[in-house]
Amino acid sequence: MKAVRQTTLKAQVSVSGIGVHSALPVTLTFHPADANTGIVFSRTDEQGREREVRADYRSVTANELATVLGDANGPVCGTTEHVLAALQGLGVDNAVVEIDGPEAPIMDGSAAAFVAAIDQAGIAELSARRRYVEVLKPVRVANGEAFGELRPYSRGFHVDVEIEFKNPFIGRQSISTEIEPETFRRELSRARTFGFMRDVAKLWNSGYALGASFENTLVVTESRVLNPEGLRFPDEFVRHKALDAVGDLSLAGAPILGAYRSVRGGHKLNHAVLAALMSDPSAWTYVEAETAPRRVRGHADVATSLVAPAYGPNVS
Repeated sequence: MKAVRQTTLKAQVSVSGIGVHSALPVTLTFHPADANTGIVFSRTDEQGREREVRADYRSVTANELATVLGDANGPVCGTTEHVLAALQGLGVDNAVVEIDGPEAPIMDGSAAAFVAAIDQAGIAELSARRRYVEVLKPVRVANGEAFGELRPYSRGFHVDVEIEFKNPFIGRQSISTEIEPETFRRELSRARTFGFMRDVAKLWNSGYALGASFENTLVVTESRVLNPEGLRFPDEFVRHKALDAVGDLSLAGAPILGAYRSVRGGHKLNHAVLAALMSDPSAWTYVEAETAPRRVRGHADVATSLVAPAYGPNVS
């Protein structure tokens, strides 16, 4: 474990764009936060109510096409995964993410704009020690040919993602990488979300992807990418799936010490595996960062009666 102390931002910083599903303009502002705050999304809704939700796997209200966080009163913030991935990938433990719309801005479809904003603000070290979620035994969730699993891996956080599409242009791709700030910046942060041209009309008719365009989404046919600039990486599709996994698994509430493998997965699978892990007190423990890692008891706030949610393979 390289990072011993918790972190936050040195200053507030904002980015503006549109929501990929709502097409509404939105400004997102990162604010510094005290130790042990975690990541909190704050939004003033249409009725003028200020609502906050902690970035936690129990706060997920939807994950079909994006990871939506909310509470008993409904959704608070949609399309959180790229924001969460940037914070997790760069090692930010505590921040308040303020938004003035129903979902985070899609920007260019990747986490690059959020990484740039965090770099602009700077990262400050706090006095409190960082706490990790250490995976103690394998936890696996499967549905047909799709599966995901978290396994013990004490050296840090490792992701191994494989996708396979009937679309011949994408086909089968895989990536395996350590999640550290420089690796995340270089290997994952610029990978963009993607969709298939054949699905556009169906999504629009269902009220989704209303803000999608060539500026924020890779649009794929059976033989090519329609975006004039082409791909940023030959395997940009699987890199984006790995980026999503980093964001979704950050909902453990603390950095994970473990290895994640996903095959033919997506947001639903990521959440199902994390929920399965956290609902089994024998599968994980908190570890406080120090010269010699020390386990600390800390399962009392997790409902042991939770079960892994059912899901269908997300292949979009």
